[in-house]
Amino acid sequence: MDSRKPAELGTGGETRGLRKPILRIHVLGPMRATTFLGDNVLPRGKKARAVLGLLCIAAGRPVTRARLAAMLWDRVRDSQARTSFRQALRELSTALGVYAKEVILGGRDSVRIDADICWIDALAVLSPQPSPPNRLRSDLAALCSGELLEELDGASATFDQWLLGERTRFSGQLRTLLEDELSTVDRPEVEATQRAAVAQRLISYDATHERASRVLMRALTDLGDRAQALREYQRCRSALKGALDVEPSSETQKLYASIRTQNGRRGTDPAAGVRTPSAENKVGRESVRSRLRVGVLPLHAPGGPSDRGLAISLSQEIASALARFRWFDVIAPSVSDSAHRGSGARVRATLRQKDVDYLVDGNLRKIGERVQISVRLLDVAQDSQPVWSDRFELASDQLHLLDERVTARIVGRIDPVILFIEGHPRRRERYGATGLLLRAIPLMYSMQEDRFHEAGELINQAVEMDPDDAMAAAWAAHWQVFYVGQGWAADSAQALATAQQYALQAIRLDPDNAEALGIYAHVCAFLDKDFDSALYYFDRSLRLNPNLGFIWALRAVTYCYTGMPDMALSQMERYHDLAPFDPYFSFFEGVSAIAYLLKRDYERAASVGRRMVKTHPGFINAYKTLISALGHLGRSADAKPYIERLIALEPGFSIERFARVYPLKKSVDRELYMQGLRLAGAPESRSQPSL
Repeated sequence: MDSRKPAELGTGGETRGLRKPILRIHVLGPMRATTFLGDNVLPRGKKARAVLGLLCIAAGRPVTRARLAAMLWDRVRDSQARTSFRQALRELSTALGVYAKEVILGGRDSVRIDADICWIDALAVLSPQPSPPNRLRSDLAALCSGELLEELDGASATFDQWLLGERTRFSGQLRTLLEDELSTVDRPEVEATQRAAVAQRLISYDATHERASRVLMRALTDLGDRAQALREYQRCRSALKGALDVEPSSETQKLYASIRTQNGRRGTDPAAGVRTPSAENKVGRESVRSRLRVGVLPLHAPGGPSDRGLAISLSQEIASALARFRWFDVIAPSVSDSAHRGSGARVRATLRQKDVDYLVDGNLRKIGERVQISVRLLDVAQDSQPVWSDRFELASDQLHLLDERVTARIVGRIDPVILFIEGHPRRRERYGATGLLLRAIPLMYSMQEDRFHEAGELINQAVEMDPDDAMAAAWAAHWQVFYVGQGWAADSAQALATAQQYALQAIRLDPDNAEALGIYAHVCAFLDKDFDSALYYFDRSLRLNPNLGFIWALRAVTYCYTGMPDMALSQMERYHDLAPFDPYFSFFEGVSAIAYLLKRDYERAASVGRRMVKTHPGFINAYKTLISALGHLGRSADAKPYIERLIALEPGFSIERFARVYPLKKSVDRELYMQGLRLAGAPESRSQPSL
């Protein structure tokens, strides 16, 4: 779509000509569209609303019909997508009625909205000059609140990815504009109530914004409410601790100490009513860390200001996307870092002071009509040793694809690299529950019984060490899934109950934890055979973090269970694209074998199955898919050693038991799977002797 950032989308929110807007369109929060007379003209269909939303965010710039069709109908043929788009555009025009010809303008290849005659809330909020009735941008932002295109999630996978990027950019641009407004009002001559209002609205966007917190503390003090000013310090301190595991800056702490001194109660916090150490004694105190930290440096851009702006924007988006992962905290790049980007040593020294474990840096340069981006991950614990690097290239007119083609792939590939490195024994002895989990994961995926139980002990230690750690609870649930799947659980019903208990606990502890939601979805599918709930929670998980590779693979398994192998393979394509270097790539490859089996592509199912059992000889379910594929191919002799190995791993295996416990929704798929096992010579019942 349009490659401009939201802040650059013209002034479509405020009419640029002298004409009065004939439509008011709200794309923040629940979508609304009304005429100047108050008549509702919002189309009812979700896709038609999505078309309107896309055109509004484009702010008057033309968007190609092919692009709109491909974004919203990404799972059908091009001809069908174009037909569906024409129907949605017709629905939109019908809803707009007599205003359609004025508002929706288009030619043969593209379509646009006339933003000059429409008031669009998101564009008004980001307009360089807020409208006269809203003297402050923060006033307008308070009125036009809510998430961008809030109710349009799920229109399509491609649309969802685009929407996540637009939401991130909108929030970032609004935050920058609110910071500029904060600078404007942060003067002694400005009324304290106005300073407090602007600061509070910025804090609502970023709870860790220390400057806004200081402005609010000073404004509250000027208003005579020192107790509330001190409570604001405690709020800010808690937010910083929770989000970044750092203490407030010395400037903030000195202001806090000054306000306490003015109150005449030095050494006592009126907000808490207890004795506290003086703020001066806290300055420089090193906090005890329990999590990894990843620092993101501004990408180096040797070109002009526009290149440098694109580089810092991309760096911030990488940091924002990495922050969706729950294994580590992220130290994001700042504009001041960018100003000193030429001095790499200086920036690295700054991040070293913040005690990071990994650094992300790279370069961005324009060569002709193409943009080249190179990125690498440095292991700071190993003297800044590069542990991963990659290079990406886009045409200049494809910058609207930056999120899906570059940012998503960068963060999707960084996460498994860090997990693999941190999973090495004796990598580090600190970082508490997180460190224990990182050591447990490779042991769990080994599918060797003794190592698997060692992983379980480490996970139990993590849960006991930090009962409020959602990731520990989530992986405790995930461990139970494999425990049942491998046939090692003496009481499968109890293991199921335990898995559900841990998974639900993880979600309660951290409702926005994408890993926890995805693991709970897998519990619903594999253990409980509740496929509708599974797909619901997978959707929630991937909306929170669409770059979480292994969750795409787990969702692919559920699509196999529900008899949709083509959808499963498309999910695996996404996983492969995000995490081609995942150390557990070969483990999840078994999902493709199941999909090929259900598609009756037995040769490919057998080929993938052979690779699977070779690389993971202890994974029981991999043998079953391979054996069934060989049976359908008439290769019972080839299947015989695999059947023997399966029965050695699972002595109680039989086709009868498989049919009872394996979570296939459709009877036709279950019969297909069982028929292959029979043709290969697998035992029909437990009483039947093995080969």
